[in-house]
Amino acid sequence: MRINTALILCAGYGVRLNPLTLKTPKPLLELNNVTMLENCINMLIQLGIKKILLNTFYLSNQIIEFIKKKNFSIEIQIINDGKTILDTGGGILNMIKNSKENDFLILNPDTLWNKEYVHEIDKMQNFYFSNEIKSILLIANKSLSFDENLKGDFSFRDNLLKKKDDKNFIYIGCQILNKSLFKNYENSSFSITRVWNEILDKNKLFGFESFNKFYHLTNLETFKKLQDL
Repeated sequence: MRINTALILCAGYGVRLNPLTLKTPKPLLELNNVTMLENCINMLIQLGIKKILLNTFYLSNQIIEFIKKKNFSIEIQIINDGKTILDTGGGILNMIKNSKENDFLILNPDTLWNKEYVHEIDKMQNFYFSNEIKSILLIANKSLSFDENLKGDFSFRDNLLKKKDDKNFIYIGCQILNKSLFKNYENSSFSITRVWNEILDKNKLFGFESFNKFYHLTNLETFKKLQDL
């Protein structure tokens, strides 16, 4: 089995990157003359994804115009959060309600995605379907983070994630989730960590380890360092 539909989270304010994000949404910030969003979309095309759902809220017109102008070789549907921003969990729920698919690859565009991730995400998909699970997060040891100030999110053993003992692994902005995980949620603003914590309590939140160097737009200082590479 393969995942056909990917979600990209593009609604946030990007306050840690002010003043850059006062006029430009974070997904449209550029490194090496390419926007973070374009990097993300290009990788999804390489993965063989058929359709992208992309949510917007803050400075949404800029993202809409960018997608129109680039005319990517993949179907992209833009879904607005509505009158209020829905946070990560609410944004995902609002998008999956617009799809008949059951399994979704979900990306944060503030990670610097590239072709090196394609093989790892392919293997993560295979693990997800072969083990008939409902959730899996792409993680990396915090020693691989370009931003050395990032703290770990999880401990990781036997393909399972936990939030105890040494938290040496960072969630790097890519996950696969099944629609059924949201069956008890209504359209509202909530973080995806609320869903993760429910799965963690059942010992069913899986992880898949990436061995790529992790570059992430944590804040303005990190962004400036990445521009100098």
